[in-house]
Amino acid sequence: MDLGILAQQVFNGVMLGVIYAMIAVGFSLFFGVLDVIKFSHGDVVTVGAFSSLGAIGIAGGLVALPPLVALGAGIAAAVAIGGLVGSLIGRFLILPLRQAPAVNVLLATLMAGTVLREAIRLGVPNGGNPKPFPALLPAGSIRLGSFSVGFDSVIILCAGLALVFATHLLISRSRMGLAIRAVAQDGEVARLAGVDFQRVVLGTFALGSALAAFAGCMLGLYYREINFNMGLLLGVIGFASAVVGGLGSLLGPIIGGFLFAGVQTLVVVALPFSSAYKDVIAFAAVIVLIGLFPTGLIAERRSERV
Repeated sequence: MDLGILAQQVFNGVMLGVIYAMIAVGFSLFFGVLDVIKFSHGDVVTVGAFSSLGAIGIAGGLVALPPLVALGAGIAAAVAIGGLVGSLIGRFLILPLRQAPAVNVLLATLMAGTVLREAIRLGVPNGGNPKPFPALLPAGSIRLGSFSVGFDSVIILCAGLALVFATHLLISRSRMGLAIRAVAQDGEVARLAGVDFQRVVLGTFALGSALAAFAGCMLGLYYREINFNMGLLLGVIGFASAVVGGLGSLLGPIIGGFLFAGVQTLVVVALPFSSAYKDVIAFAAVIVLIGLFPTGLIAERRSERV
């Protein structure tokens, strides 16, 4: 295979890995603080994408804005609305069900995701059809032989990597991160130590959901199109990545996200004729890894859950 084409596929894999990692980290954060699986998380990705598109359209309709300023407004709206949705689900749906069987929380969040998805489909004009996402990043590309990557893709990738790294620093170095880790370790002891349990939990849900919403905006910028049901598969992939990496850790879901994207890329590179089955093969690999590592790839660090 031509090295330029191979490099192109590797770049695409890294891009997908960043997006999957951002979604998977949210699942791990939620599980870390409350031992719950929030199955509406994938639909928060969709909320972020449509919030960003709506804010860009409204801002552009009110006043002529430079593309990067409009994009900033879109990202701010995605992160704010995504974080708000996540905290509302945590406050009014998950916290009241803390003492209920886990399957109740699972079902409730699954239905909440359906409500979000259908609200977008019915509330957005012609919401059942894909929506074009504006190209707001600088044009142009980097070319090295047959390898070609747009400046916009490089910017998106760098922004995603920076946000994942910033999240790691927030959890590991900040006072808020210390409180999150304390609640994850032992909520009752954290309360006795003066930690505001509810505030930390809602902050964690807001943080994880804001990451997912930003990932939705990244997907819109990268693929130039969004859809009301785009979060369905992404939610499953994010959850699978978190489980493979190790639910409750921070590094594990990041590794799991890149691993899942790596398998997809490997299928496309090694077996181009079967690229349509890349998701099937990637999920099959997840099944094998779960069988080999039932508690995740870095389960030995469970004492350091976030």
